[in-house]
Amino acid sequence: MKHKSMICRLLTVTAALTISSLQNATADPLLDPTFNTLFKPLMADPTEPRIAVMPWLNDNYLQLDIGTSVDLYQNDKKDFAVGVDFGTYSLLERGDNFKFPVDTIDYMFGINATWKKNIASDSFPFDELSARVRLSHISAHFEDGHFDNETNQWIQGDCPFEIPFTYSREFVNAVVALSSPDKRIYAGYQYIYHTSPGNISPHSFQAGVEIGRPDNIYAALDYKLLPIWDESRNESQGYRGTLNLQAGTRLGFIGLDGVRLAYNYFNGMSRQGMYFYRDESYSSLGMIIDL
Repeated sequence: MKHKSMICRLLTVTAALTISSLQNATADPLLDPTFNTLFKPLMADPTEPRIAVMPWLNDNYLQLDIGTSVDLYQNDKKDFAVGVDFGTYSLLERGDNFKFPVDTIDYMFGINATWKKNIASDSFPFDELSARVRLSHISAHFEDGHFDNETNQWIQGDCPFEIPFTYSREFVNAVVALSSPDKRIYAGYQYIYHTSPGNISPHSFQAGVEIGRPDNIYAALDYKLLPIWDESRNESQGYRGTLNLQAGTRLGFIGLDGVRLAYNYFNGMSRQGMYFYRDESYSSLGMIIDL
């Protein structure tokens, strides 16, 4: 509770400062919110805040993500920024008559700080070094699609906990990246300092690569080492590699700037909090909107 209270106070102060700066339009504002963040969102990381509709190709599900990151402050040199993150990650069932019962949904919010530095070297393949640190809270919940109206009970399925149960995590995430206009590589580390259910390893690791072409075609890969839940021990034991591969094209050539048509392949521990214990593999094809 102490950790949640600290995050809530930080977000309350941030919101108050934002409202104050927007109301005082005649003054030189302390904050200048922009979607053009110094640290560009990781394209293949399925837990980045984003706007996306990604139907599964091998099952009757659809991922619906609604969220974004905003820099509230960028210094004059454009090498340091402070911002906020908000996101929801929903797993919907594709029903008849255009109905989409929500099986589960995750809510994420937090604050972040970004730093970057230009690299002046003709022999080095990258021209920018950047880093981002996030302090975040995420919670997950089963919804109407996980409830049996005939029996008036939650669908237990393979869940090792009695449903409903509480899932929440507070964590610090750090990512360091090397980039140039047509490519980026990155590595990251995440430390969970509070979690429910408990007995989860606090450490996870991340690495990735992004490659783009002048004709708007791109490919990106995100790889994580995530804790594996051992039901017999009631704790996490060891790690599972989790791969997310994405390839697609930006649709600027037809006037849809900021819109991507993307194919996605996922294999590893579920990104949905209520299924954190589950190993999943699926492909999806859909649309992502970059604000």
